[in-house]
Amino acid sequence: MRLLIVGTLKGQLTTATKIAMENGATVTHAEDHEQAMRVLRGGKGADLLLVDVALDIRDLVMRLEAEHIHAPIVACGITNDARAAVAAIHAGAKEYIPLPPEPELIAAVLAAVANDSRELIYRDDAMARVIKLAQQIAGSDASVMITGESGTGKEVLARYVHTRSARAKRPFISINCAAIPEHLLESELFGHEKGAFTGAIARRIGKFEEATGGTLLLDEISEMDVRLQSKLLRAIQERVIDRVGGTKPVPVDIRIIATSNRNLAEAVREGTFREDLLFRLNVVNLKIPPLRERPADILELAQHFVKKYAEANGVPLRPISAEARRVLSTNRWQGNVRELENTMHRAVLMAQGDEIGADAIITPDGDRLDVARTAPAVAHATMAAEQVTRALVGRTVADVERDLILETLKHCLGNRTHAANILGISIRTLRNKLNEYADGGIPIPPAGTPGEYPRMPAMG
Repeated sequence: MRLLIVGTLKGQLTTATKIAMENGATVTHAEDHEQAMRVLRGGKGADLLLVDVALDIRDLVMRLEAEHIHAPIVACGITNDARAAVAAIHAGAKEYIPLPPEPELIAAVLAAVANDSRELIYRDDAMARVIKLAQQIAGSDASVMITGESGTGKEVLARYVHTRSARAKRPFISINCAAIPEHLLESELFGHEKGAFTGAIARRIGKFEEATGGTLLLDEISEMDVRLQSKLLRAIQERVIDRVGGTKPVPVDIRIIATSNRNLAEAVREGTFREDLLFRLNVVNLKIPPLRERPADILELAQHFVKKYAEANGVPLRPISAEARRVLSTNRWQGNVRELENTMHRAVLMAQGDEIGADAIITPDGDRLDVARTAPAVAHATMAAEQVTRALVGRTVADVERDLILETLKHCLGNRTHAANILGISIRTLRNKLNEYADGGIPIPPAGTPGEYPRMPAMG
């Protein structure tokens, strides 16, 4: 956790600094906006800015936005002035803290921003095997690829690996490759020199240099543009980077952890991901099973979230009833741990009586989870989808494509134009495919076969 304190406040922030450092934060000071921006551009970075309310917070927010620097601001002041607090929040601050600060309040703010309260909770053997492998490789500098469906806890596992590595006391820097526009991602990763492009008003240190000595997490790396992947590959291989607009390489010392919820081998075949980059990143693969494949974790996590949100909302800690546990255990959890956490947060708020009953296990729309999931239409659709999936397993893409084209053509009674429209391909592509199948000795439905549809003009 990196904290940047902006302002002096007659020494009152010294207390805040002491509390922050006692809670494991690295603290940097800046007297004003200009000095704060120099710190942020210079590579020290910050996960949170604690700013004197007397300073122009709106101006600081605008400066951060102009240079695409993302860090939440918490305002603070020596008086408990409601008007000043409201003005600060309207200007862009996330919270207001009166000074001198209460240790518990500072600690809570730091924990909320760092999100260090996310524990790695597991009981199932399937997850235990992943954790054991993570423990074995944590002390090395090997690149790690963490894969799994959205919501399974890939970033939590990445932090777990970092905290058990020799780099644990150095920065853990995370960047979401899917959340940053392509034209800005290169600068975010590698930094830029003053004047490198419109808006580059000063030198900016990127995430690679911020993470030097520590770990860089490339979240959802499958969304990175292929052009930028080549520059990333060089950075990993050579341990040097080139800032945008720079004239000389900059050495870096980092460990790379990458995550993806996509099949990267398939992305390589599609040409959207470099095979050599995959080899470099995938030294060790930690594949997190979906929650539905680790049933012993469901109730363990549910109990953890109940305790967490009961404390957070100041409500009684209630046990989960037997019927509610049944509902939780039988749900497929398409959103994985993230969906379960949100469900239990709602359950804590909605529960009445001495237990959390099945009536409190509801969807965001307010329907009971077991009723919403087992409606006849949903059940039928799920079963049909699973049957189709099973029928496709073990077959090549070319075979599946061929059968789809021929079945669609039969459905259209041989009409090429109609079939091409349904398939979403051009008539030329369809004809080429049919010629290819015919050359292979596969029967092709004749054009314009009469039947229940009105006869169309033959198109070949």
